[in-house]
Amino acid sequence: MYVAAVLIRDVMTEGVVTAPPSASVRQVAELMRERNVGSVVLVDEDGALTGFVTDRDLALGALTDGRDPSDPVEAHGSSPIVTAQPGMTVEEAAEMMVRHGIRRLPVLDGEQLTGIVTLDDLAVRTGDRELAQHMTSQITRAALPGFYFHDRGG
Repeated sequence: MYVAAVLIRDVMTEGVVTAPPSASVRQVAELMRERNVGSVVLVDEDGALTGFVTDRDLALGALTDGRDPSDPVEAHGSSPIVTAQPGMTVEEAAEMMVRHGIRRLPVLDGEQLTGIVTLDDLAVRTGDRELAQHMTSQITRAALPGFYFHDRGG
C-alpha cells in the first residue's frame, strides 16, 4: 500500500504574523500577545524576510537585560532565517528543524512568505505523536547540548 507524503503546504498556517524590523520590542511583544503567537517574522517594506523573533528571544534577551523596550526589535531577532518551501515533505521539514535546533519554519514560495510551520503543526496535523516526541527530544538536545543531557547522563 502506498501512502502519499504529507506536504508542508498541507499543514502550515497561512496567516503569518509579521512586523517591520524597525518596530519596537514592546510593539512586537504586544503583537504576540494580541495574536496569541510565539513568533513574529520581520519583513522589510518590499516583503523580504529580514529576521525572526520568538517570545523566548524577547523574554530572555530584549526584556530582561535592562534594555529599553522602545529599542528596534531587529537587534533581537535571528538572522539568517531557516525557511521551508510549500512542496517539502513533513519529514524534510522535521529533519531541517532537528538539524538547526528550531521549532518554527517560515514557508517561502519563491521569495513570497506564504505560511509558517511549527513543531506543533507537524505533530497535531500529521497525527504522528512519535515523530513529535522524537523531534522535541532532538531539538532540545540541539538547543541545550551540554547543559541538561550530558551533565545528567540523558
